Amino acid sequence: MGGNFSKEEWAARTELAACYRIFDRLGWSELIYNHISLRLPGPETHFLINPFGLTYGEVTASNLVKIDLQGRIVGQSDWPVNLAGFTVHAAIHAALPDAHCVMHTHTTAGLAVASLEEGLSPTNFYSAQLHGKVAYHPFEGITIHADEGARLVANIGDKPAVILRNHGLLAWGRSVPQAFAVLWLLNRACEIQVATLSMGRANPITPAALEASARDSMTLDPQYGAGRDVFDALTREIERIDPSYKT
Repeated sequence: MGGNFSKEEWAARTELAACYRIFDRLGWSELIYNHISLRLPGPETHFLINPFGLTYGEVTASNLVKIDLQGRIVGQSDWPVNLAGFTVHAAIHAALPDAHCVMHTHTTAGLAVASLEEGLSPTNFYSAQLHGKVAYHPFEGITIHADEGARLVANIGDKPAVILRNHGLLAWGRSVPQAFAVLWLLNRACEIQVATLSMGRANPITPAALEASARDSMTLDPQYGAGRDVFDALTREIERIDPSYKT
């Protein structure tokens, strides 16, 4: 496969398709909704996104849809695109030069914490690593209006982990593995927070320990590949289960 695409585009398609399968394996999918979008290499501002109507487990390298910043299909596709869902992604891709990959989920734990007035609590091993790296954007309704994009980007600033209040989680990065590493930390922090709240009050973490955790996090350190090793390991797992993502 890949004969109709450049070597660079096929590599991006294969990596993104693997990511969709990883999300499915982790239970991060939401029927046929939500997105992981990835900018393609080259001078054109083009992106890959999931075909609307397919589950994440059905996404393959070849059926990913190429679109522009307006969500218009570039070339040929047998599937449409959920334009409403791309509103958030388009705003971030357009405004943040390093946002080559944007991920958005509606996991139960993520949405639960997004619905809490206090938001993410800095009281566990995972949330501590995200100290100073989490942005919040208030809920304005279903994200289908382009004018919300400017407000979203302003609220994000330079923070890679985003909590969309009453809505869900979002992460962005220079690569698929980097964005995945941020989202995994954020979602895991939410899972632990939900479990902790079910038992009682959380034990506080000192400001000094929070600073040290964010500074020393291997998951976010480019020296350790910013999530590349973890992503590659999960890709190998997907390869063993169902290598059809590469078709």
